[in-house]
Amino acid sequence: MIEVIIPVRCFTCGALIGDKWEDFKRRVDEGEDPGKVLDDLGVKRYCCRRMLLSHIDLIYEAITFTKPS
Repeated sequence: MIEVIIPVRCFTCGALIGDKWEDFKRRVDEGEDPGKVLDDLGVKRYCCRRMLLSHIDLIYEAITFTKPS
């Protein structure tokens, strides 16, 4: 189940990046170097790399403001 709000495409060039988030996050959490992970995933453009490196997961903070059902 995906619980993040990662952009599907890069804001600058429009390349598909949303499908790489789960692998990137998992590998970085396991201790791999983020730059090497991005290279392995084929993310070469600096604009796309910025999208993944600078993403902050805010979904859990936003959930606290939803109305209960």
